[in-house]
Amino acid sequence: MILAAYDWLRALHILAVIAWMAGLLYLPRLYVYHAQAEVGGEFDQTARLQERRLLKLIMSPAMVATWIFGLLLVWSNAERAGGWEIFLDWAWIAKFVLISAMTGIHHVFADRFKKFESGTNDWEHKRYRILNEIPFVLAILIVLIAVVALK
Repeated sequence: MILAAYDWLRALHILAVIAWMAGLLYLPRLYVYHAQAEVGGEFDQTARLQERRLLKLIMSPAMVATWIFGLLLVWSNAERAGGWEIFLDWAWIAKFVLISAMTGIHHVFADRFKKFESGTNDWEHKRYRILNEIPFVLAILIVLIAVVALK
């Protein structure tokens, strides 16, 4: 793969990650306030609309794009390095596990959206405050591995 295409893949991957992370950090914050709202009230309706748009129009497409561009970068790196053995390194495995955890938290947020949508949210706002920290901690670990450990 020519260098220009690799650079484009990297740029698109970074942009997708930024959009995905913005949603992963903002959606649980909306949930904090939504959990305190009266079911069927004005804020409940507004929050549902905001959450739906954020999840369906930004977060989910950005997650898919992040995975697609990321996997294309992995394939490109294997080509450039001369084989797939480089991915047996602890850093690649750890990064994959952490990205999978990030995807898992995305699905937890999507499941919680369904609870709010149906009016059956059963979590307190405090739980969402804690949940709000997980994507950032995962992002810190992923970036440290990607920048420091993977060369």
